[in-house]
Amino acid sequence: QVQLVESGGGLVQPGGSLRLSCVASGFTSDAYIIGWFRQATGREREGVSCIKIRDGSTYYTDSVKGRFTASRDSAKDTVYIQMASLKPEDTAVYHCAGSRRAYRASMCSPGWFDVWGQGTQVTVSS
Repeated sequence: QVQLVESGGGLVQPGGSLRLSCVASGFTSDAYIIGWFRQATGREREGVSCIKIRDGSTYYTDSVKGRFTASRDSAKDTVYIQMASLKPEDTAVYHCAGSRRAYRASMCSPGWFDVWGQGTQVTVSS
């Protein structure tokens, strides 16, 4: 019943853009926060961006500020992340996730999140 499905990943050259989508069927009506997380080779999973469903407030990790933009379409139970000026260091598997416990967008670490999508690969390479 509760399902998060990401899409939009792919291969892009440095400086390019991608938009990822997360459809959160049967979940968004109860979730307080939806987050985007990534895990790259040799790195721990990190919170890239989180958005509070009720008011649209957002959090971004320092490395993506000014380049990534999170948004939501409540009518479609969909959250997006627009990624611009992509760098090789952005290469990772990107997951969306939902939290019924977090209540601020800045609570954007994995331990707060309850339901996870399967991920989509983003590769930034020349």
